[in-house]
Amino acid sequence: MNTAEFSAVASGLAWFKSSYSGAEGGDCVEVAADREAVHIRDSKALTGPVIRVSREAWAGFLGEA
Repeated sequence: MNTAEFSAVASGLAWFKSSYSGAEGGDCVEVAADREAVHIRDSKALTGPVIRVSREAWAGFLGEA
């Protein structure tokens, strides 16, 4: 799947922005999950690249954060 395909898939997801974003937006990420993966993108580049990781990898990341 290329970047354009990721962006098309990403547009149909429910995205959640970090609660640390604040009123000005700042440097934040947004995440969205589907049945198979977690998608991560820059909140200032909504049509830009999306990183897709397995749910297990995301859980591991959160466990270490």
